[in-house]
Amino acid sequence: MKRKIKNLYFLLKTSKDQLFSKKYYLGNSYLNNPFHISAKEKTQAEINKTIKRYDVINFVIGNLNRDVTYLEIGVRIPEENFDKINAATKFSVDPGVENIENPVDFKVTSDDFFNGLKKGKFLDKNILFDVIFIDGLHLAEQVERDIENALQYIKEDGYIILHDCNPPTQFHAGEDYNYRLSPSGGYWNGTTWKAFFKARKNKDLFTCCIDTDWGIGVINKTVNIGEWSTVSNPYFEYKTFEENREASLGLISFEAFKKKLD
Repeated sequence: MKRKIKNLYFLLKTSKDQLFSKKYYLGNSYLNNPFHISAKEKTQAEINKTIKRYDVINFVIGNLNRDVTYLEIGVRIPEENFDKINAATKFSVDPGVENIENPVDFKVTSDDFFNGLKKGKFLDKNILFDVIFIDGLHLAEQVERDIENALQYIKEDGYIILHDCNPPTQFHAGEDYNYRLSPSGGYWNGTTWKAFFKARKNKDLFTCCIDTDWGIGVINKTVNIGEWSTVSNPYFEYKTFEENREASLGLISFEAFKKKLD
């Protein structure tokens, strides 16, 4: 009986040691994985950039030099951006998926908002905005629709501004927000870059992307803030995007952007 107990103890201890060893190996592999290390460094570099999206938006508003009507799509937490915008008239749209309180003007999806707007449901259907900021669902198909709808309701010299256009790694540019073990460390830009890149192929638009705060894309119909992209990437491959990042996005500094408007 004592021998059986001793053998059982030995088996349990061996199994426990093996499990600990396996966990240690997996944890060590995770911490020393070059993809994780590189992604962590690039994430921190992006976090350290001091110019934020509201700085860009407020500069654009100030440059227009008039009372501005502003629309924000995808608010989530108003204190992070919406409340910081210096516009005479502001409207906010968000279905409230990430914020139960959802203190916005229109508690609907962007698709429902624009469809309703065309019918005069929410605002005057002939309204035109000076600045529209897009920061909703970060999937290319949705962002493309948001851009197309925004183009119908922006003034000729108005600006469409987008967040999350410059994912630092392929892991930040994944399609599934809920995958948390990614080297991106939970930071997620989605596939917004694809919709913005597609807009940059449109020769009827002027576009650029300010290299800060995960990439601030800017679109204008009449002000030459950047010519269209000549990069060939028909299948929207991330590797091709990464190899041609500057030309794909029209990537510039905030200082260079300000000079374009001056």
